[in-house]
Amino acid sequence: MDGGDDVAGGPRLISVGEWAGWRCWDSDPFENQSGPFHFRVEDDNSIRCAFRAEARHMNGGGFMHGGCMMTFADFALFALAWRELRNDHAVTVSLNGEFIGPAHEGDLVECTGEVVKAGRSMIFVRGVIFNQSGPMMSFSGVIKKVRPRQQIS
Repeated sequence: MDGGDDVAGGPRLISVGEWAGWRCWDSDPFENQSGPFHFRVEDDNSIRCAFRAEARHMNGGGFMHGGCMMTFADFALFALAWRELRNDHAVTVSLNGEFIGPAHEGDLVECTGEVVKAGRSMIFVRGVIFNQSGPMMSFSGVIKKVRPRQQIS
């Protein structure tokens, strides 16, 4: 397992409930509103991301909204690249996705993937989002490490 300590701004380890043993970030207001999204390090050292689909994640047709899948894919970019990023600040430069299948309220939505290449400032990632019925979305993206901005009072 990862053995990582909770660091300010880093992912928080959850200790109770359905998500005990998973991690999440509390520092992103949009993800807090959209998720909560979680990730963990598996026994084989791979990263798995997941969340439980709720009514608020659905579109007018009763299927998961594509924007929700893209938001989860963006979260997954950073979770899958967590080891390469550690405490670096980073932004999404590119995110491409292909929608393959639906999800419904109550589904466990998961993601696995890999870092294709990690350079000094750019990290290339790909993954697949799926539920119990099969693949929902394949995606790829690029993350760029950046310096933190100065806060203006």
